[in-house]
Amino acid sequence: MNNPANHAKPAFAIVGCGKVGTSLARHLSLAGYPAAAAVSRSAVSAERAARLSGAPRYGTEPAQYTAEAGMVLITTPDGAIEETCRRIADQGGFASGAVVLHCSGALPSTILAPAREAGAFVGSLHPLQSFASVSAERSPFQEVIFAVEGDAQALVTAEAAARDLGGRSLRVKTEAKGLYHAAAVAASNYLVALVDMAFGLLSSAGISEEQAPEILTPLIEGTLANIRRLGPPRALTGPIARNDHQTVLRHLEEIRRLRPQLEGLYAALGRHTVDVARRGGHLTPDEADEFLRLFTAADPTPAE
Repeated sequence: MNNPANHAKPAFAIVGCGKVGTSLARHLSLAGYPAAAAVSRSAVSAERAARLSGAPRYGTEPAQYTAEAGMVLITTPDGAIEETCRRIADQGGFASGAVVLHCSGALPSTILAPAREAGAFVGSLHPLQSFASVSAERSPFQEVIFAVEGDAQALVTAEAAARDLGGRSLRVKTEAKGLYHAAAVAASNYLVALVDMAFGLLSSAGISEEQAPEILTPLIEGTLANIRRLGPPRALTGPIARNDHQTVLRHLEEIRRLRPQLEGLYAALGRHTVDVARRGGHLTPDEADEFLRLFTAADPTPAE
């Protein structure tokens, strides 16, 4: 049986040397992948990525460098991926049988169709991580989930790269890539917005926002631990889970008086929480309907 750790590691080219591209170049190289080239709109960025990865060549015109690579990673901003791929393909920059991957979380591999038409295998490799630095010694990919999708041959290469970077791969449906990314946005970006809402409500209660992290962080961390252990429906606590309409009504009245701009958001979140509570067995259908009437009166925007 072949040991997956001993698979052939293709020479790679990075196209787009921002934080993600440069991090991938550096840590793929450290994982034993030969760096063929680094390419970016900025020659300075390309030179830095080449220096960090040991790539012998760098420049600003992708097709001059990508044809010699067995794996091409297009790590430009999302809006530039498709056009970059088309331009490289038009200039003969993809070798037949090469694997071409983009690293967008929101876009499917189908936007790389010009590379497939040129004889390459296409896919996407999205690290579910934020990148604040490209120079840290410890790999930012360690224990990270990589979402992968695309051609079967591209999946083999993408999953091997994820494993060699110290992460784990997760196959997603190509046609559902947008929903996967929406889930990531909800779990990360919207969580930030939700915590900001909580900080604002504390401020209106007379508690400084400087104190808010110390006050709420233990509650947030405990809630996340419960979600991990039990799943959202069973981890739910609070007034909706215990069928306490009066407390929720007081919340709405106070928010309307002191933070009226947050009333609609509180009501919208409340409607979804009612559904979570119902699935967790906390509410009967009649109890759930009473909450929904309360939230609809506060924010008549129809639920999706």
